[in-house]
Amino acid sequence: MIQVLPPEEARKIAAGEVIDRPAALVREFLDNAIDAGGEQIEVLIEEGGGRRTEVIDDGAGMNKDDLGLCWLTHATSKIRSLDDLAQAETLGFRGEALAAAAAVARLEILTSTDGREAWQLEVGPGKTEPRIEQARRNRGTSVRALGLFDTIPVRKRFLKREGTEAILCRQAFIDKALAFPERSFRFTQDGKLKTWLPAAKSLKERFIQCLLDSMEGNFLHEIHGAGPGFSVTLVTGGPELYRNDRRQQYVFANRRRIQDYGLLQALEYGVQGWFPNGVHPVGAVYVEIDPSLADFNIHPAKREVRFADPGVIHHLITQTLREFTRHDSARRMEENSHTTEINYENIDTIFNNPGNSNPGYGDRHAGALALEALLDQKPAFAPLPGRGSTEPARSPDRSFAVAEASPQYGGIRLVGRVFELFILVESGDKLFIIDQHAAHERILYDAFLSKPIPKQELLVPIPFSTASADEDRFLSSHRTELANLGLIIEEDEGGWRIAALPANWKLGDAETVREILELRTAGENMAERWAETLSCHAAVKDGDYLDDTGALALAKEALSLPQPRCPHGRPVWTTLTQENLYRAVRRL
Repeated sequence: MIQVLPPEEARKIAAGEVIDRPAALVREFLDNAIDAGGEQIEVLIEEGGGRRTEVIDDGAGMNKDDLGLCWLTHATSKIRSLDDLAQAETLGFRGEALAAAAAVARLEILTSTDGREAWQLEVGPGKTEPRIEQARRNRGTSVRALGLFDTIPVRKRFLKREGTEAILCRQAFIDKALAFPERSFRFTQDGKLKTWLPAAKSLKERFIQCLLDSMEGNFLHEIHGAGPGFSVTLVTGGPELYRNDRRQQYVFANRRRIQDYGLLQALEYGVQGWFPNGVHPVGAVYVEIDPSLADFNIHPAKREVRFADPGVIHHLITQTLREFTRHDSARRMEENSHTTEINYENIDTIFNNPGNSNPGYGDRHAGALALEALLDQKPAFAPLPGRGSTEPARSPDRSFAVAEASPQYGGIRLVGRVFELFILVESGDKLFIIDQHAAHERILYDAFLSKPIPKQELLVPIPFSTASADEDRFLSSHRTELANLGLIIEEDEGGWRIAALPANWKLGDAETVREILELRTAGENMAERWAETLSCHAAVKDGDYLDDTGALALAKEALSLPQPRCPHGRPVWTTLTQENLYRAVRRL
């Protein structure tokens, strides 16, 4: 039998959509304090916020009449009609927070508009009329919730431990502080000041205050971009600053923290290749958008937003970050060139001069063709013993040792190899330690992106089937893009078949299908993802032996890379200066 719930029970149930734990009180009370223009805002909690959650501000305050209405359901000063949502620029507008708090806790509000006349309201579960009396306080408002869920034991049992709830309250506090750097915030827990954030000059400075230590802050960048009807500010760490998870990644839309996987993905895509593989950037995406181009009214806590054109925002974030990383890599190379003189012009002369008579370089074949072999994915190497070969590795051509000391090598000299992976090159007062796999991988990656990938038709096509309709749609709608990547995919009697693959493809059938279908998650970065796959499989590996000619050719290319990081983000080379070495053995 259908029954209409008593109003008080209905209020408590509805309140659960907005207030589910103390952190929700912190979030909603802070929204009101910020909307009221508070410049100095303080959060105080006791026993994880369950006993007391209070927010104090120095904002506009309320008069007696507004105070008597503010706790009612859908009482708001932010909008007057549904049409106003298209222009709403405040954090709150639904008029649910104070009503929900009064349904599940004892609510006390103390407020003044001028510091001379103040009023206090008390209301709570089971009360249909508040008590309002005159009081004293400076301009602003204090909102306090006491005994959260005391009248709803079943809800209170499901709160976490006090320490955990306090952490969640502080995170809600940080979410608001990150978006409003121009304001001062304080967080007090059980009578002890835990966090004080004075007003900051920028989003970057506030991010450092909230989440980083002073040393890490040196590697943080603030980047700006703009599109039709919106702008973005990106605060992100450089390759020196990363985490093993995404907990220090944030997305804000019109200063609200939102849950938007697509924009977090744009942050990751934008810095792809700038970070070591398997780690994540630290950062925040701030989107400021015309309210008419976004709908914030789809979640009671406003955690979700529907954008009119999310793809445009995603693209701008990705491209802005890529442009920044490209310039940053060029800047780093420029700074390094100021301290290390490498005469690339002379090296080019050596590799391309048929008349060169140095031992080991009687004609162009020994040098330039070795480099061409590297770029054509056919490096001149032989596996070392124990690395898959039954033949002993050939010894380096020691005749090269005579030629490498000659001044005409432009100041670069091959020193040797270590750990079956690193090439050592000396230039000036620096020793360059080059990761041969990372270097070759980056060279190939850049080559794959700069020209069409050659295809090789298969005598026997590879048949395969998909596991979902999404995979079918991906293959059907992206045939042209896949063809540009050297992949010809055709429909085949209820399934699919691969008719052509990139030249020199080395993977087996199952691995090939898996690599192709994984491109579905690459979005607009499909070409980069595929170039990364091709270069990784084609590059020389750990343990592959490069003769002196090939090693010097690879070193020369590595040191002239515009972005000296492999596609997975690992550095291609590192350096050891003469001064560092002298200090290590106490010669200074």
